[in-house]
Amino acid sequence: MQYDFSGFFAEYEKLRQQADSLFQKVWQQCPEEVACDNGCTDCCYALFDLSLVEAMYINFAFQKKLEEPQRQKILERADQADRQTHKIKYYMAKEQKKGKETAEILQQAGSYRVRCPLLNDEGRCDLYEDRPITCRIYGVPMAIGNEVHTCFRSGFKQGGQYPTVYMDRIQDRLMDISQRLVQSIPTKHVKLEEVMVPLSMALMNEYNEDYLGIVQSSADSANKPNEWVLGGED
Repeated sequence: MQYDFSGFFAEYEKLRQQADSLFQKVWQQCPEEVACDNGCTDCCYALFDLSLVEAMYINFAFQKKLEEPQRQKILERADQADRQTHKIKYYMAKEQKKGKETAEILQQAGSYRVRCPLLNDEGRCDLYEDRPITCRIYGVPMAIGNEVHTCFRSGFKQGGQYPTVYMDRIQDRLMDISQRLVQSIPTKHVKLEEVMVPLSMALMNEYNEDYLGIVQSSADSANKPNEWVLGGED
C-alpha cells in the first residue's frame, strides 16, 4: 500500500511562497532596517522546531536532492547539533520546574547558538531552496505569542512601529496541514500531528511506516510487502 503525501507537500509549498512574499513586503517597506545579505548566516544558528509536515518535507528533499557522501557529512553535523539542542532543552525544562518565567527561559535559550547541519563549510545552505519557513522569515519582525523578535543584526528598534509577521498564524496553518496528513493514514500514534522536532532530528529521522505508526490490514499484509511514498515519484 502506498501513501502519497504530494498534495500536502504542495499545500506546504504554497504556504512557503506566501512566507517569502511577506518577507519581501517587509523588506520593501523597511529597506534600511532589514540587514539580510548574501553570505549572512546568523539565522543558521537559531533554535526552532519544525511541524510534522515541514519535517517530512525537508527530509524528503534531503533524500531526493543530495548524494550519499554529502548526506552522510550532513548527518554527522546533525547528530552533533541534536546533542547540543537536547542539552539546551533539558536546561529549559529544569528552569521551568524551578518556576522561572517562560519569557525569561526563552530569552536565555535564544542566546545559545547551534549550527544548522545544512550550513556547509563555505557558509552556504545545502538545501537553500527547501529551507524551512522560519529561515525565510528570519530578519524581519516576527510575533511569537505576545513577544516580537527580530535578528540582532537588523536595524529594527525596540518599541518601533514596523510591519510584523505573525508566526503563530503560520504555525496554525502548518499544524492544520499536519493534522490532515495524519488523518489520511491509518496510524496508531495518537496526536502524531503535534510532534515538533528540530531540523537536525528531521534529517536523521526515517519517516517510514514504523515512525508513522502505519497499521496494515491483514489483507494488505498477506498480499504484498509494505510500501509507501512521500510523494510524486515515478
